[in-house]
Amino acid sequence: MIDVSARRFKRDGFDGAGISALVADAGLTNGAFYGHFASKDDLIATVVSEQVAAQVARVEALPLGPESVEAFVQWYLSPEHRDDPGDGCPSAALLDEIARQDVATREAYTEGVRAMIDAIARHLAEGDPDGARDRAIGLITLLVASLQLARAVTDPEMSDRVLASAQLNAMKIARPSTRETE
Repeated sequence: MIDVSARRFKRDGFDGAGISALVADAGLTNGAFYGHFASKDDLIATVVSEQVAAQVARVEALPLGPESVEAFVQWYLSPEHRDDPGDGCPSAALLDEIARQDVATREAYTEGVRAMIDAIARHLAEGDPDGARDRAIGLITLLVASLQLARAVTDPEMSDRVLASAQLNAMKIARPSTRETE
């Protein structure tokens, strides 16, 4: 139910389907839904929490170091990720809607983002442990906003350019020493 709802929410938004459509997607009944969730808001908070946690786990599973961040950035800002919001980043697909959700959903998201910042900062800490957290925040911000922009524009060349430019700038954040050499 959670995975099916996550894909639907990331494709169509939280208001894109009611409970009956979500349970039908999952092959369940309304009774089965209410046996696990008190409301659609409860499902949304659970989906947001689990989706962000899965993304954090992906980053934490990478070998420690900026090379892993570079690999994550290349995947994140790829045309494949851009073109598949249902199986992609919950932040890029749902950020504007999360901001309008109840406190439980926003708190679940906040905890997930905090964990993502920490995970990325651990990869960036070598040589700059004090600035790693700020760089991680900047990197996440750049990634999410760039993917949202690349998905929103109708011009395919512009969308590709947004992704390529964002990759270049993300590497400047991830590897600040490259700034002086470029």
